[in-house]
Amino acid sequence: MKRRVLCSAVMAAGLALAGCGSAARTGSPSGNSQQGQQKLVVWDWKSGEPAAATYVEKVKADFAERHPGVTVEFVAQPFDQYYTLLGTAAQSRKGPDVMLFNGGGQIRDRADALLPLDPYVAQDRSRLAGWDAFTKDGRTYAAPVTLQGHPIYYNKTLYEKAGLDPANPPRTWDEFVRACSAVKKATGAACLALGNKEGFGIQFFMSGLGSGILTPQEYGDWIAGKRDWTSPHVRRIFELWKDAGDKGLNSAGANSTAMFTDVFRVFESGRAAHVIGLMSDVGHWKDFGEFLPPDKIGVMTAPVVTGGATPSLPYDGGIGYAVARWTKDPRLAADLVRSLTSADALTAFSASAGAIASDTTIDVSRAGPAVAAIVPEIRTGRPALHVALSSKTLDLMGRLSQQLLSGSTTVDKAVKQLAAADRAS
Repeated sequence: MKRRVLCSAVMAAGLALAGCGSAARTGSPSGNSQQGQQKLVVWDWKSGEPAAATYVEKVKADFAERHPGVTVEFVAQPFDQYYTLLGTAAQSRKGPDVMLFNGGGQIRDRADALLPLDPYVAQDRSRLAGWDAFTKDGRTYAAPVTLQGHPIYYNKTLYEKAGLDPANPPRTWDEFVRACSAVKKATGAACLALGNKEGFGIQFFMSGLGSGILTPQEYGDWIAGKRDWTSPHVRRIFELWKDAGDKGLNSAGANSTAMFTDVFRVFESGRAAHVIGLMSDVGHWKDFGEFLPPDKIGVMTAPVVTGGATPSLPYDGGIGYAVARWTKDPRLAADLVRSLTSADALTAFSASAGAIASDTTIDVSRAGPAVAAIVPEIRTGRPALHVALSSKTLDLMGRLSQQLLSGSTTVDKAVKQLAAADRAS
């Protein structure tokens, strides 16, 4: 994937703790925690990055005000091994007290190992957005740190060179294809930067373009779990995926280009006019701003493919912190999650990492024109389509998407397999 300013009253485990933001919270919701657990361990893949240093400092300071005798240790794990390591910890019921998760299938598939946080974070709900990505069966398993979504970014300089109006990007798929032809002819740049080496490209494609393909009813049903894989509009998503490859709209070598982060280099170097990127973390407006002038980074909604479709920003909670069921002091660990999502900490993370934080009170007025285009769309945004799918279905979709681009399977066969996998999960 975000900000305004407010005070919140905090009620945790029967103790009323009122104040403005987390800094005003006093007391320990865990009672005798200082006489009990003396250390909390946090696993994530972010805390070791330079951009997260100030955020970690703010978190520790906020938590230490209420729990001066408790040490917080951050352990940054390699992302490519992260969920495997978490699985081992869950099986042994030993490991971190608090851990970072991506929203959607990754956390829902592991909810049995996590502590429901609803009693501890109730008063943060109005301040933070993105909760749905961390819920399962009506229970909340993590508090969101960032909002993550999939805006379509475009290079205004390439539009200008092609004689296109950069202030008025295409609104329909036909207009989009014509604009891409003009850019290709004038500059040689591809239409869409696509990286699908890991099978992630199809997730971005589905969510970035899906609101222009599915009707509003189909979109809502998909998110609610009533997915009709026989719908011609669902099929159309995969047809367009294959067509984009067959007709040369994608950047070269999509199946051998890594999404993280080679494909974003293709966009920011001017070799592609568009990329379905992220709102936070990597592959987003701040990253692109290191190579492209901020005023030349455009943001557009999905072009309309189906009559009656209503394009919207696809976004959810991006990353969030959860508590392990095996932690010795659940209230203490849950209070650390509240520090990890405090206003001061998230403000620091937003400023240094370029994330669009979950805290809707943060002022982003100086973040640049791309953010100014994204943030107003949050009010009418909808959950990303791929986040509604299980991790097993997403893995299968990644493999099938590679086969569609290579021509080794058909759209009908791919959709049939995905429907079966979705039902099974």
